[in-house]
Formats: sequence, C-alpha cells, structure tokens
Amino acid sequence: MKAGSPMGVTEIMAIFNETGALRQGHFVLTSGKHSAQYMQCAQVLQYPWLAATLGEALAAHYAGVGVETVVGPAMGGILVAHEVGRALGVRALFAERQDGKMTLRRGFTLKPGEKVLVVEDVITTGGSVQEVIDLVKDLGAEPVGVGVLVDRSGGRVTFAGLPLHSLLSLQIEAFALEECPLCAQGIPWEKPGSRGNA
Repeated sequence: MKAGSPMGVTEIMAIFNETGALRQGHFVLTSGKHSAQYMQCAQVLQYPWLAATLGEALAAHYAGVGVETVVGPAMGGILVAHEVGRALGVRALFAERQDGKMTLRRGFTLKPGEKVLVVEDVITTGGSVQEVIDLVKDLGAEPVGVGVLVDRSGGRVTFAGLPLHSLLSLQIEAFALEECPLCAQGIPWEKPGSRGNA
C-alpha cells in the first residue's frame, strides 16, 4: 500500500482485534483515569508488517501537505513516527521527558519553519501530543497536523485548529478515581503502557 490509499475502518479494526490489542479489565490510564477497556497498540506494532501498514494508512491523510519531519512522544509514538515517516519519505524523531518536560534529545533538532506532523499511538486526553506540539512551536518549527492510530476520546480531543486524523475513533468511557465503578466493586486494577507495568 502506498501513502495515497487509506484503509477502511473495518479493515483496521480487524487488525486490532486479531492481535488482541483491545483489552478488557480494570485499567489506570496514563491520564490517571480508570477504564474497563485499554487499547494496547504495542500488541499490533510488534508485527513490523502491520506497523508498516498502519503507518502507510495514517500517512495517506497527510500526503501532499509538505510534511518534512514526523515527531512522536516516547514511548507510544516512536514506532508510529518511524512508520509514518517511512511512508512519507521524511525523518522520524521522538520526544522524551527530561525532568518532567518533553524535549528532543540524542542530537535531534528541528529547523525554524520546518513542517512537522505530530503522531501518537493512542490519545485519551491528548496531553502528551499537546506537549509535543508545544515543543515543536517552542523550537520555531510549524506543526501541520496530528495523526493517531486510535482516538479513544470519541472525537472530543482537539488541538487548537490543527487537523487531526485517527485510523480508529472509539468511545471508551474513562472515570476519575473517585467516580470509578470498577473501584467501587473492588476489582483489582493494572496500569499498562510505558509508565506502568505491562
């Protein structure tokens, strides 16, 4: 598949289902909220051919926009940035937290005015993506859009007028700790993802 031929939602959902990426249980999300479902994109991205397919599908939304560099937050955005960058034929960088703040390390740089696509595997509140957008702006580069594999906010998250494209948009309910019905039932929780234990 080339960067000009987007996949259908049914086809994409089949990939996530077949790899067991959509998990059921009691989870604490990166945002601190609790949920009965968790989208573990690493279950899909562990297969390079599927990562490439999803990267091409996401890149298709930004072909012809003049993207010069793709940047994703570590950890979830690293492989997504790599595959979208490959599909678009541009550099792929990742931002990581240092002293609690997103930064570019490892000699990565952005030029003033450079057109940057920010990508991520999953967004719930969009906090990490917004931090990367702010970083890109602080470095004088120009964010031109946001691409995510899964928008689990159901379309509620926006990024100040930047175009946002997701391969899947899911309405997965999340609860504050004090309002979590799973906690009220005494169901043990786990904290998956890069800052948790799975």
